[in-house]
Amino acid sequence: MLKLLVGVVIMILLLAGGPLYMWGFGGIDTRGDWRSADRSSLGLAPDPGQTHQAVVQVYSARAFNWRGIFAVHAWVATKPEGAAHYTVHQVTGWGHPALTSRIGGPDRAWFGSRPTVHATLCGSQAERAIERIDAILPDYPYRDRYRAWPGPNSNTFVAWLIREVPELDVALPSSAIGKDYLGDSVLARTPSGTGMQVSLGGVLGAAVGLREGVELNLAGLVLGIDPAALGVKLPGVGTLGLLAPAYGQPQGECPDVAAG
Repeated sequence: MLKLLVGVVIMILLLAGGPLYMWGFGGIDTRGDWRSADRSSLGLAPDPGQTHQAVVQVYSARAFNWRGIFAVHAWVATKPEGAAHYTVHQVTGWGHPALTSRIGGPDRAWFGSRPTVHATLCGSQAERAIERIDAILPDYPYRDRYRAWPGPNSNTFVAWLIREVPELDVALPSSAIGKDYLGDSVLARTPSGTGMQVSLGGVLGAAVGLREGVELNLAGLVLGIDPAALGVKLPGVGTLGLLAPAYGQPQGECPDVAAG
C-alpha cells in the first residue's frame, strides 16, 4: 500500500511539476491583454522579397495567457514560388470557421511569445508540399470545431497536416497538447511518420517513434524520453536534455538567402 501511495505521489509531482515550473519561471504572462501583446515579426522566415523559391515553415509558440503554462500553439506558413507574401494556416478558438488560411507574417510573436521554427522546406520540396496542402485543406475533419483540451485544436490540425504531407518530416514538441487527438480513431502513425501511437480521445495514450521518442499521455500532459536530445519530456516544459531537441531550429533559411 505504501509503495502504491509513493508511486501516486511521484506521478502527481511529475505531472504538476512542469506546469508549476512554467508558471513560476517560464516567463508566461498570465495577466496580459491580447490587444496590446507583441505581434511583431522576429526575422525567422526567409524574406519573400528576396526569396523567389517556394517556402513552407512549421512553427509553434507558447499559448496565450495561462494556457501557455501547459501548451504551445502551432501553425504552418506557405509561400508559393514567386509569391510576395506568406499564407498562414492555423486553427484558433475565435475563427469562423476555426481553420483559417490568411496572408500574414509567418514568424510573428504569438501574443507575446517567441515562436520556434520546427521545419523549413524550400524549392521543389516546398512546391510539392504546398500543392498537397492546398489540395487537402478542405478535407480537414474539424474545420468548424475547436476545443482547447483535449482537442481538436491548433495542434490537432498541424499534426494532421504533418501526417498527410510526406514532405513535412516534423516532430511537434510534447507540449503541443492536442497533437494526440485522433477523433474516433485509436491507433495512428505518429505525426512524424516514424512510429505509432495509441490515443483515447487525446486524454490517455502513448507513442513510440524515432523522432518522438517515447511519450505517455495522461490527461493531455506528456511524460517521456527524448533520445535525440538525451533528455526527458515533462508536462508543460517539453524536452529537458543535454542536446537541442530534434523538433527545434534556430531559424529558417533557404539556400539562396538567410532569414532575417
